[in-house]
Amino acid sequence: MNAGYEIFECEPNGSVTWRDSAPDLASARSLLHEFAKSSSSDHFALCLETREFVFHANRTGSGTPLAKRVFQIAYTEQLRKFRADVLRSHGYGVLSVSGNDAAKALLLMLQIRSQEIAFFMVGHTAPKLTRNEIVDWLRARYPTAKIIALNPPDEQIPSADYNVLQNGPELWLPIVTGASVPA
Repeated sequence: MNAGYEIFECEPNGSVTWRDSAPDLASARSLLHEFAKSSSSDHFALCLETREFVFHANRTGSGTPLAKRVFQIAYTEQLRKFRADVLRSHGYGVLSVSGNDAAKALLLMLQIRSQEIAFFMVGHTAPKLTRNEIVDWLRARYPTAKIIALNPPDEQIPSADYNVLQNGPELWLPIVTGASVPA
């Protein structure tokens, strides 16, 4: 029995948009390939029945492969879009959501494995308790992925791998770049 797949696009602004359906895995892969020809965005297919996830990383305009993927959890739409744009402009594949509930829902729905996300980024505008909760949740499910917490002054998330004062990408981008280099 063949299960159907839903095709999604990871938009440049960080949102995820449904694009099409496919009756089976071969058709889904074909559609992913076709979408990649006409778009610089990443795409993925998801079988809702089996929860199988197929990711298709597009290539940047220079023809170089994307760096490892970053999953960003932001707490304002403006910062989510800004950080996603910065990361993409440096060659990263980015899945980006607003809030803990959206992050959990998408990660559970897609059943993303630890090796598929190299880095999680947690924004700074939510209360510390909210940010601690998502970092602990991520740590339990993705023990090998790195977590960077962007923080307001005088605040840190102890279970994050990196704590950075949120003051623009000049502070956090070098950490993301250095931590996501393949071993």
